[in-house]
Amino acid sequence: MRTTGPLAALAATALVFTLAGCSGAGDDEVTYEDSPLNEYLSAAYGGDLSPEEQQKQFEERQLKTEELMAECMAEEGFEYTPNTQNGGLVFSDDDVEWEPEKKDWVEKYGYGIVNNPYNEMGQEEQSGEEYVDPNAEYVESLSESEQTAYYEVAYGVPPEEDELAEDGSYEYNWEDAGCQGWAQHELEGEDPWQSDEFADLREKMTEVFTDAQESPELTDLNAEWAACMDDAGEPGFASPMEAQQSISDEQNALFDAAYGDGTTEVDVESPDFVDPSESPEMAEIGEREIELALADLECRTSLSYMKKSLEIQFAIEEKFIAENKADLEAFKAAAEQNS
Repeated sequence: MRTTGPLAALAATALVFTLAGCSGAGDDEVTYEDSPLNEYLSAAYGGDLSPEEQQKQFEERQLKTEELMAECMAEEGFEYTPNTQNGGLVFSDDDVEWEPEKKDWVEKYGYGIVNNPYNEMGQEEQSGEEYVDPNAEYVESLSESEQTAYYEVAYGVPPEEDELAEDGSYEYNWEDAGCQGWAQHELEGEDPWQSDEFADLREKMTEVFTDAQESPELTDLNAEWAACMDDAGEPGFASPMEAQQSISDEQNALFDAAYGDGTTEVDVESPDFVDPSESPEMAEIGEREIELALADLECRTSLSYMKKSLEIQFAIEEKFIAENKADLEAFKAAAEQNS
């Protein structure tokens, strides 16, 4: 899929608020896994499975999905070899530590944007086995118009710019996602999160995280954090997420400058092309990231920011659960049946 699913998007909204999400919580020993709503959300994404079980489930579903996709493509007149390698890497908790609440981790990775531990794992993996797309040779044999048709049949027609949200995401619909969307739907069935039955619950649950972010309690906590950052020589940020986003924005600007907006082809094989990931400017952003993240961590730690922000969110979640218990139980039951 080329966009995050609804549950993943909802979880991302929560992570904007909690910053570290399910990572190590440091001295406060509180994580998003303690969320009262997690009991219901985890039913939809297999949160009760061990990393090994999740890995096995992923591999089995990937194989079945690819086989169905090959059938669909054949019916549309195209060849498609099931791509079981798919270029993706799945990590267990033992492979990569994501610990943005620990100073030694932040000293090495900052926010994990430029200097990302997952990238390191990917490089190690690639050095041992190079990824090869089994369909590349066939696609290259097609004319330009045939290639366009191939990708549209395989993955659907990309959304127009006016169909995108401000953050670049869009509402996923399997019927618009070509053979891949059909294969996933055929295998996994109707996603209860996207069904009309839970439309009202979806809207209400999104508001839960919005309410938390806009709560007076969090506003006051962010004001304390901003004052701390100002004292540390890092003024101009209203919240931890705003500080983190500033690094992401700088990184994206470098990529945009190198690759453009996608309307003009870029010859990456040209001797004049400079990979932004390897550029001195990216290295400078990486250094700046660590510097900013360390100041941010110091202020969050001194204020027990994570513990307090999660307590604010969890209180709002508890109220939401009390008011919507029956709908949440129905969603959980539907998600468990669908898994």
